[in-house]
Amino acid sequence: MSDYNAEDVRNIALVGHAGSGKTTLVEALLAATGVIDVPGNVTKGTTICDFDPMEKELQHSLDAAITSFTSSGKHINLIDTPGYPDFLGRSLSVLPAVETAALVINAQTGIESMTTRMMKAADNRHLCRLIIVNQIDAEHVDLGQLTAQIRETFGPECLPINLPAEGGRRVVDCFFQPSGGTTDFSSVEEAHRQIIDQVVEVDEDLMALYLEQGQELQPEQIHEPFEAALREAHLMPICYVSAQTGVGIPELLEILARLMPNPAEGNPPPFLKGEGAAMEPVRVIPDPRLHVVAHVFKVLNDPYRGKIGIFRVHQGRITPSSQLFIGDARKPFKVNHLYRVHGKDLIEVEEGVPGDILAVTRIDDIHFDAVLHDSHDEDHLHLTTMECPVPLFGLAISPSKRGDEQKLTDTLNKLRSEDPCLHIEHNASANETVVRGLGEAHLKVVLRRLTDQFHVEVETRPPSIPYRETILGRAEGHHRHKKQTGGAGQFAEVYLRVEPRERGTGFEFVDAVVGGAIPGNFIPSIEKGVRQVLEEGVIAGYPLQDVKVTVYDGKHHPVDSKDIAFATAGRKAFIDAVLKAQPVILEPIVKIRITAPGNAMGDLAGDLSSRRGRINGSDSKSRGRVVIEGEVPLAELEGYDARLKSLTSGEGTYSIELSHYDPVPANIQKQMMEAYQRTED
Repeated sequence: MSDYNAEDVRNIALVGHAGSGKTTLVEALLAATGVIDVPGNVTKGTTICDFDPMEKELQHSLDAAITSFTSSGKHINLIDTPGYPDFLGRSLSVLPAVETAALVINAQTGIESMTTRMMKAADNRHLCRLIIVNQIDAEHVDLGQLTAQIRETFGPECLPINLPAEGGRRVVDCFFQPSGGTTDFSSVEEAHRQIIDQVVEVDEDLMALYLEQGQELQPEQIHEPFEAALREAHLMPICYVSAQTGVGIPELLEILARLMPNPAEGNPPPFLKGEGAAMEPVRVIPDPRLHVVAHVFKVLNDPYRGKIGIFRVHQGRITPSSQLFIGDARKPFKVNHLYRVHGKDLIEVEEGVPGDILAVTRIDDIHFDAVLHDSHDEDHLHLTTMECPVPLFGLAISPSKRGDEQKLTDTLNKLRSEDPCLHIEHNASANETVVRGLGEAHLKVVLRRLTDQFHVEVETRPPSIPYRETILGRAEGHHRHKKQTGGAGQFAEVYLRVEPRERGTGFEFVDAVVGGAIPGNFIPSIEKGVRQVLEEGVIAGYPLQDVKVTVYDGKHHPVDSKDIAFATAGRKAFIDAVLKAQPVILEPIVKIRITAPGNAMGDLAGDLSSRRGRINGSDSKSRGRVVIEGEVPLAELEGYDARLKSLTSGEGTYSIELSHYDPVPANIQKQMMEAYQRTED
């Protein structure tokens, strides 16, 4: 039996920008609770969570890592996430496993890009939030100003639950036992009043007691309203720590154990049942007596332990004798061994209760985002889809040694199974395999793992840009396919109409044939021919998108009409219509965010303009930095990393995400069409 139940579990993800001190904070919490004797050090490579050789070498997290500890009788699962934008997918993927997202902010650098992105992601998942300001005893920090900036950026619901004192060398509690004393800004009394006022707003009876009777409320009286305020994002507590020196760590432990929600107190996970339009929300209850429901949020491929599936138990009870189904599979697998994760180590346990984060090994069919369950009553159950950024950085990749093609394919599939933001695509027209990620650092890690872990040597080159084709006007197309081969011939005639759809809405096929001009059994063949063109393109060899095709007339022959004939006629009629409908080539336009020294602003703006880009805004940050936001065609960013380093003396960084697709300039389209025609010839 487990020595705790679901009410005792707290699941918390530490999220935030790189350099905020999340990994060091984990070390401080583990040391304070006796899990480790002394805190590890990131620079020395001795931390529990940064255990990968590359993480030790680079001195920052590349993947989410899991550990746990006990404090005040509560079992706290802690997930340390990477802070660089290139590894955003690894951070986003753990959010379904927790009730609380704790945003860690470096007091010296303030609110940075990953802080805001993870706050938005946590809000989208309806997670409770806690804000942890770290490194409060560093020099030249203004915590009062930073707190005001947090409230301005994320809302007035962000309120200090404790306050720094003596220049960040001490933290004063403002909630459990507000005892007064001098603080670095504000006052204990004011912070206590603001928290209580905010909490009682969600409970009318408690508010009446508080206002009418003027009764002092104790923490135990307002526990349920406090949890409600967290669930509704009506309160986001701010606390202050220095992970390096241990200041504020005891106060943070008390907040995690006594105030953060257990699985029953947090917002329920957004499970759905069914497919497509028939999907309906399902309430999963953290009760160990019910059927098992668990969600796989992380997969690892270990050379010694096989495929490792790490999951969060949402309902039911799992033991080493449990039989679990993966998704809609008809055959279950047996849980031979059940593990708790502690950094790189797997610790065998005998039971998992709701709220637990556990792992199984050597289950080949387990996969990211799978739902595990022990009854077919839970078939077709899944969590709402996590919205990942579109990976745009790409490398065309091929094995260095002939004969390693299959080994490379198998290895890439393993890496893709672990990372929701790693895409592998095969460009048939260019005969190239392209690996796409969220940034150059993301792809460098993938290449290192290919060689170091899986021993696959590869060659890389810049990939083709993912252009698309579409149409701007309406047109009609027609083709008559007639072929006589000596025996039975082929005959089909198709009339169709094309028109543009709103950008991003995809393809629509409509059968408007009346009077049996084309028998209904041949309509799918016409659609098949049309879809071939969608994949191959018409004017430049790129996929065609956002088109509506309506087949409205045609002819058939009772003997010679065949599926292949109508597929061919549909294909050529579609090409005929597209060529008349103002076809254009679309290029991906990306949002770019550049962080650099302020004195490089002019050079960066000029360089971006020369790349057909535009600046949408800029914002001055601490330590003389500036953040520039703009838009630029993806095709113009080849070699930009080296150029940015040159313009900023190596201090600039950038990230991109897909914004939209726009038509390429007419002169570029002409060149691309001519090049395609030469290739076709």
